Amino acid sequence: MKRNRDSVDLSPVERRTALSMAGIYSVRMLGLFMILPVFALYAEHLIGTTPFLVGLAIGIYGFTQGLLQVPLGMLSDRIGRKPVIVGGLLVFALGSAVAAMSDHILGVVIGRALQGAGAIAATVLALAADLTREEHRTKVMAVIGMSIGVAFAVAMVLGPVLDRWIGVPGIFWVTAVLALVAIGITVFGVPTVVARLHRDTELVPTSLGSVLRDGQLLRLDLGIFTLHLVLTANFVVLPLELGRLLDPAHHWLVYLPVFVGSFVAMVPFIIIAEKRRRMKEVMVGAIAVLILVQLLLAELPENVWEIGLALWLFFTAFNLLEASLPSLVAKLAPPDRKGTAMGIYSSSQFFGIFTGGALGGWVHQHFGLHQVYLTGIIALLLWLLAAATMRRPRHLSTRAMHVGRLDEAGQKELLSRLHALPGVAEVVYLPDEEVVWLKVDGDRFDDERLNAFSVAKA
Repeated sequence: MKRNRDSVDLSPVERRTALSMAGIYSVRMLGLFMILPVFALYAEHLIGTTPFLVGLAIGIYGFTQGLLQVPLGMLSDRIGRKPVIVGGLLVFALGSAVAAMSDHILGVVIGRALQGAGAIAATVLALAADLTREEHRTKVMAVIGMSIGVAFAVAMVLGPVLDRWIGVPGIFWVTAVLALVAIGITVFGVPTVVARLHRDTELVPTSLGSVLRDGQLLRLDLGIFTLHLVLTANFVVLPLELGRLLDPAHHWLVYLPVFVGSFVAMVPFIIIAEKRRRMKEVMVGAIAVLILVQLLLAELPENVWEIGLALWLFFTAFNLLEASLPSLVAKLAPPDRKGTAMGIYSSSQFFGIFTGGALGGWVHQHFGLHQVYLTGIIALLLWLLAAATMRRPRHLSTRAMHVGRLDEAGQKELLSRLHALPGVAEVVYLPDEEVVWLKVDGDRFDDERLNAFSVAKA
């Protein structure tokens, strides 16, 4: 059976959606992360600076982001996506301006908290879901996810460059301008559509209990929490350590080859994890590499080459885990609770950023720089234990199709026929969305067969 080309390719609206949402997400993340490699050095010149407040300033946006992203996502179900996104970006721009104008560390803390309070992550993903067909949603979300990874790498390299030209206050002003650019993309580049609930991308309160009782998903939540805790804690002190060995204006010369090299190095392990079905082994190995790196950094390297090697190993493992963990969530979460599982996972990431900044600053202030890396080792050892005792995940992927409204008899017949197809592991029909979601073994499942079941969307 020949597949309808319209069902295979993204439509013009879906392509526009993918690029627009990726643009909104990435310019916001670019602004948040550009200060990560430079702020610890800049903060030494602020009034009232202590190591704890430096860490708090770096990480506090994660607290407000994690606290508000789900409520704002639910608000967008009621009043529309665009008003929430535009409002969140205005708050983000305001926070950037507050941080830029502050000569006291507490002013920067307030500004960073406001940046996080513009918590539009969940709403952006919900709008992307509104504008895409179920069978293409994974592709659009992949484009958004890749844009976040690229934005992070660019920010780490661009931060030291901009710091040399315009200083950290200038970076905050650039961040405010980027927020206004994102508003322009939202208003003029994104189609307007009626908000709908999508269980594959949005948190559903009634599903919270079952997701929070799932020990396998909780292990992944612990993982992303720990990963970003260690990252943020490290960058409370790492710029200080690198600064004693290399002029801060040249730090980008370290970060650029580190990120290019780490992206290249992680590709074989992604292939091994996905194609050879070794996701658990790759994840455990990457955590072990992070522990090794923390030990190397705790020895306080004596030259730039040693720090560069440690950072290359760190970001190879970090990028590998950052790519693998969401894939594991998607594989393990039931199809009708995937959005809830991803919402809890995302909030865990943001709270990990906050905890890493605050804890890293507190440990640095009371026990010294060396102990920050040792604290990361303790957190990683706990994660290693949780990951090692995790069940081996089934390598399933998700399929979706619009089937229209079905009565009870029609539902039973359809689900029975779909369950009988080779490679189908789970099938769920969502009456409110008129969509069937399947978990399938891609090696055994024939996508051509779904054409016989789907109907054109109204």
